[in-house]
Amino acid sequence: MTDRRLAWRIDRAGSLDRLRLVEEPLPPPATGEARVRVQAVGLNFADAFACLGLYSATPRGPFVPGLECAGVVEALGPPREGGAPGVAVGDRVVVLTRFGGYATALNVDTRYLSPVPEGWDAAQAAAWPVQALTAWYGLVRLGRVGAGDVVLVQSAAGGVGLQALAMLRTLGARPIAVVGRPSKLEFLAAHAGVPAESVIVRGAPREYAARLDAALARAGVRGVDVAFDAVLGAWFAPTFARLAPEGRYVLYGAADFMTGGARPSWPRLAWRWLRRPRLDPLAMISDNRGLLAFNLIWLWEAVERVPAAYAALRALSPAPPHVYGCRPFSQAPAALRELQAGGTVGKLVLTPEGA
Repeated sequence: MTDRRLAWRIDRAGSLDRLRLVEEPLPPPATGEARVRVQAVGLNFADAFACLGLYSATPRGPFVPGLECAGVVEALGPPREGGAPGVAVGDRVVVLTRFGGYATALNVDTRYLSPVPEGWDAAQAAAWPVQALTAWYGLVRLGRVGAGDVVLVQSAAGGVGLQALAMLRTLGARPIAVVGRPSKLEFLAAHAGVPAESVIVRGAPREYAARLDAALARAGVRGVDVAFDAVLGAWFAPTFARLAPEGRYVLYGAADFMTGGARPSWPRLAWRWLRRPRLDPLAMISDNRGLLAFNLIWLWEAVERVPAAYAALRALSPAPPHVYGCRPFSQAPAALRELQAGGTVGKLVLTPEGA
C-alpha cells in the first residue's frame, strides 16, 4: 500500500504560480475511507478559480485542488458503523472529492466512490462525474427539461456542454448550442450530432442576439424553455430576454470572470463585477420567467443523494465523455493555463506517470 504520494499543493489562493508539486506522507485510510491509487485526474474551471481565489468554496490556507479523479482501491479503513464499504480492494472507481484530487493517491469517504463503467478507461472515468452531475442537476432537477423543450446550452463544446447535449438527446429536447469560437462548430456536428443550424457562435452581444433570434426562427419558436449557462457576462441579458413564458434560466458559473494570467486582474474583475447583470423580480413575475443558480459543491454535503444521481447519469448519458487530451501529472499548472485559454473541447485530464 502506498504510504507516500505526490500532490499539487498551493500555500494560499491567489496565483497559479503558487502551485508546488510536493512529496508527502499519506496516513492509512480512516473509518469509512478507502485508499485510492489515482490513475487520472479531471480538470475543471473550478480548479483554476479556486487557485486564483475566485471560487466561493475555496479552502482557507493550504490545499490540494481537484474535485474528481479515477483509480484503483488499494486499501480500506475500518468499516463505518452500520454500513458496508460498498467497494473492495482492487476495484476501479470514480472519485468525487471536495478538493484533494490533484494527487497520486488519496483517502476518500467510500460513499463518494462509484464503479468505473464497463469498457471505460481511467481518463474517461475521471472526465465524467463533476461535469455529468452538473449537467444532470441543472437540466433535470432545476431546469425540468422535457421532450420537445428548446434548450440553449452555453459553452456547448466544453465538458459540461457535451454532457448536456447528450442528455438532451435522451430527453427528446431540442438544443441550441452556443460556442465561443467558430472552430468548434465542426466538432459539434461531427461528435455531438448537433446540426449546423442549431449551433451559433457567441460573438459580441449585439451579434449574439441576432444569431439567437435567427436560431429561434429556424426552430419555429419565439423563445427558449431553458437556458443552461456558466458564462454570464454580456450574453446573459439577451438570453434571459428570450426565455419563453415559464422559461427557466439555470446559471452554474461565471466563466466571463476568468483571467488569462497566473493572477487575477483586479481592475478588470471590478469592472465586470460592476457591470454584472441585474434582474427586476417584479418584471420576472409579469414575464413568467425564472432564474435558478447552483454550485455543485453542495452535493458533497448531501452524500445520501449521490447513488441516485449516478444512476440517473448512467440512464441519461451512458456513453463515455469526450477526452480532449491527457497531460502529464507533472505539468498540472500548464494544463490549467491551457484550460483557461478556452480552446479545448471536452475534457482535459492529468495522468500520473506510471499510473
